[in-house]
Amino acid sequence: METKNKMVYVAGFAVIALLVIAVLAYGNAEGWEFGGADDGAEGVVEDVDPDYEPWYDGLMGDYELPGETESMLFALQAAIGALIIGYFIGRYTRKD
Repeated sequence: METKNKMVYVAGFAVIALLVIAVLAYGNAEGWEFGGADDGAEGVVEDVDPDYEPWYDGLMGDYELPGETESMLFALQAAIGALIIGYFIGRYTRKD
């Protein structure tokens, strides 16, 4: 019975891996680009109202952070979120 369960897990993992590889290969062949939600929303807003001007420039104004700093801040945000979620899951599942 245990060998059968292992085979099911291995087969499921293989199917998922093949699907991911196929989607990425197909997307690369079609010239797809992965972009953020901000980029997509900006394009939609420009299509709907070409004269739209944002009413808020953000905390830094027109100053744009370098890509490395932006990536670091995103990773830091993700790490803090993972720590918070992990803490509460640990507290919930802890056995007294």
